[in-house]
Amino acid sequence: MTHAFYVYSSYGFAALVTAAVTLWIWVDGRARQKELAALEASGIRRRSARLKDSE
Repeated sequence: MTHAFYVYSSYGFAALVTAAVTLWIWVDGRARQKELAALEASGIRRRSARLKDSE
């Protein structure tokens, strides 16, 4: 095993993990946005919105 192979494989693995985490966060964010939209469409509001309305 050469030094270059170790370095390139380490960078490749780090890039793969970074891409996977980025994709996971993006997909999860979209899912949370859909859940939030469904809750708001059913009439359930955020607690912070309720506090602002009562002031």
